[in-house]
Amino acid sequence: MEFDKFHVEDAEGWELRNRRMLFDHPYIKIEEIDYHTPNRPDTVTWTIALRKSAVCVAPQLEDGRFLLIRQERYPVRRVLWEFPAGQIDLVERRTEQDVILNTVHRELAEETGHGLSAGGEIFPLGYYFSSQGFTDEHIYLFLARGVELLPEGRSPDADENILDCQPFTPEELRAMIRDNEIRDANTLGLFARLCAHGYVS
Repeated sequence: MEFDKFHVEDAEGWELRNRRMLFDHPYIKIEEIDYHTPNRPDTVTWTIALRKSAVCVAPQLEDGRFLLIRQERYPVRRVLWEFPAGQIDLVERRTEQDVILNTVHRELAEETGHGLSAGGEIFPLGYYFSSQGFTDEHIYLFLARGVELLPEGRSPDADENILDCQPFTPEELRAMIRDNEIRDANTLGLFARLCAHGYVS
């Protein structure tokens, strides 16, 4: 399976001229960066939050329903219904594409307790920028069609507080989006891609 991947790099008249580390943490780094852009004569300085790229996956059961997890989200102090997602850890001696797909399978198993059935398939649906004025983070979107419960069940990371995992019909997801019950960018963006690609009518 081939799919487009994004890399932050100089191209099309962009040039990174200088960078200064302001904060360094395993989950986020803050840098002040000087750029030459294709549309401005002077150097521009911007503060950027550097984050690992991530995946978000829509797990679909054989009956057409989609699995959502219900998770505590500390920054917004809310419990939200979401599609499962997770950061990509790049590993040496493996291709980037393999690492991304392995992350999809890992998040499916850890957060929902499900994996692909014998006839199941993974469909890539592109990527998007989560907050392009603030961070370089980009999220790869996938549909996992035909998932089934694994014998071992869910095994979330210790720092994740996933309270529930439930199936919802596409009509229920639409109503949850309309009523602002679903309000995270990953789930909203992935549902839009599912609709745009014709996987949800």
